[in-house]
Amino acid sequence: MEVFPLGIFRDTKTNSLTAAEVSALWLQYTGDSMSICVYKYFLNIVENNEIKSILELSLQLSESHITKISEFLKNANFQIPIGFTESDVNVNAPRLFSDQFLLFYSYIMTIHGLTAYSLAITNFERRDLQDYFFECTATSKDLFQKIVELAKGQQKFASVPTIPSPQGAKFMETTGMISNLVGDKRPLNGSEISTLFFNSTKTGFIKSLSLAFSQVAESEDVRDFMIKNMKLAGKDAESFNDILIQDNLPIPDKWDAEITDSTVSPFSDKLIMFHSGFLINAALTYYGASLGSSFRSDILLNYSKVFTHAMEAGALSYRIMVKHGWLEKQPEAIDRKALTQDS
Repeated sequence: MEVFPLGIFRDTKTNSLTAAEVSALWLQYTGDSMSICVYKYFLNIVENNEIKSILELSLQLSESHITKISEFLKNANFQIPIGFTESDVNVNAPRLFSDQFLLFYSYIMTIHGLTAYSLAITNFERRDLQDYFFECTATSKDLFQKIVELAKGQQKFASVPTIPSPQGAKFMETTGMISNLVGDKRPLNGSEISTLFFNSTKTGFIKSLSLAFSQVAESEDVRDFMIKNMKLAGKDAESFNDILIQDNLPIPDKWDAEITDSTVSPFSDKLIMFHSGFLINAALTYYGASLGSSFRSDILLNYSKVFTHAMEAGALSYRIMVKHGWLEKQPEAIDRKALTQDS
């Protein structure tokens, strides 16, 4: 049996937290405090009872996460983030989204949660934190399955395209790097179809949500950002769709029509900007992963382009949040340079 040298892992019985553990708890707390605001508003406008049950469960899970994370941070003597509060939501605002969009929103955000929990667990040493995030994964899995079952009966939800079963094993005879740019392209493989469809769906979601936020944002710079983000995300989603269409494959539905004409904001500009920044950062993660599973050079070039677009949008959102004092600082390492200057 392999024996690890003393000191590789710390004593996980203590309440101390590594940087990875603090970061995961901090980000989840902030994200769930935002979700509580969002779902409270959604529950005030939803009419479909089946969708309402999904929203109620989503709210319940977010509230339970806040309680548990607060305990972890308090026990480790870390300050609890401010996050988002009742001052960041107007539950009595008019309807901004259709019921179908509320379900679509829950679908996308649950995917984000499942991804974040899986990544976080791999960086944890404390058993109790591992158990907590495994529990988050299990409950989000149940929520996701409920959403998918309900979504299957909704007209606007499109399935990922199917592909025929191959007749025997086959191997690549050429990389086709040049022909994929200027000549006949080989058909898309399963991985490429899956990631293109997925990223088109998620980027289209960003476009529709940015459209909604552009109608209700109060600050001019926030409104301008949402308009730019809406146009850019729309262009990037179309770039994914164009590649799918070339192989006569279906593309995801658009959701702009599910946004009403309301101009009264349900959310503070702080929440709106944080939400947009969160989705942009998530898009960067998914684009990066998609690069590794795509082998056609035209697709790789397209991912490089949309990745650059997301980087630019993320930098702009960061500047706006800092300008208005909306970006709460995570706990940081000791600033040794500042200490030596003070002394």
